Amino acid sequence: MKFLLFKSPFIQYFLICSFSVFTSFSALSATVKSDSDSNIAELSFERLSNALRELNFSTSFVVVKNNQAEPYHWLHGNTKNTASGNQVELEILALLNGPRRDILRIDNIVSYIEPEYAPYSITSSHISGPIPAVFGQDISVLKNNYHFVSVGKSRVLGRIAQLIRIVPKDTHRFGYWVWLDQQSGLLLKLAIITRKGQLLEQIQFTHLEITDNLSEHLKQLQATDLPKIIDTSTKQEETELAWQVNWLPSGFKKIKSNIHRINTSKQAVEFMLFNDGLVDISVYVNPSKDKQRAIEFANDGATLVLNKVINNVEVSVVGKIPVASANQIVNSVRFIPNHGTP
Repeated sequence: MKFLLFKSPFIQYFLICSFSVFTSFSALSATVKSDSDSNIAELSFERLSNALRELNFSTSFVVVKNNQAEPYHWLHGNTKNTASGNQVELEILALLNGPRRDILRIDNIVSYIEPEYAPYSITSSHISGPIPAVFGQDISVLKNNYHFVSVGKSRVLGRIAQLIRIVPKDTHRFGYWVWLDQQSGLLLKLAIITRKGQLLEQIQFTHLEITDNLSEHLKQLQATDLPKIIDTSTKQEETELAWQVNWLPSGFKKIKSNIHRINTSKQAVEFMLFNDGLVDISVYVNPSKDKQRAIEFANDGATLVLNKVINNVEVSVVGKIPVASANQIVNSVRFIPNHGTP
């Protein structure tokens, strides 16, 4: 992490939860990807996706970054709706340290319980948490930008695990090492690695229990009335902004654009979100009192925030991407003629 006296309120806000990262990892060896390795890897991810959607499990894990550990409890299960007879998917993700932060899901309704806000729900097929959502979906959407390599077996959480590497095809992304339980197909460990072999962030599972029956917590969730769904209509998610991003790594597509406020300063910020199936990149633009400001950046594990001010306009990029890629994105932002500035 680069230590600076940051002037940007955006980076100051980001650094509230940031710590230095110095952990290293063994260098990536040159791996020859055979068709057999790729097929084994893809079948393993298909099994993981099925397991995440179909099994009843209770598990705990820690997200390790910046020499700190964030503990979570994660429950998932399936049951039948007594009225319709249809299958219902239930899920709970709870952060165990600090103020209560829970994410609840009943099929396509996801609710957030956070101390800063009144409880609310959105329509979504997955929860937003440390585990990449694509792991429970069709992993083949990543094939244009990543290789899948089956490396071999090791032991994690006292269980035999298959190690799969998700290797980016360019220099604009990080690699992911994924350890999958040989018996159930579920995730046991995940590491985010630079091309030079530095470990940026990892998720280590500390407990895994697979059951035939639904847990008591999920039974209680099934009987709970979730908070009201907030309006996230297409019109709100696709606000027309006065600027555009002219360069992104291949495979990234715009998911949404809108205007919202930073919690600490209440300042309005224009925002675009891009995704390649695995990684989110957020670009923020807002007015600045400074005429010019050199690039500032900070890391929170694998997540980078990079900030620059040009002509009283502050542009920030946030995502699990290298500094050089974020800098190229910032420099590509252009304002559309006759739209003015934010």
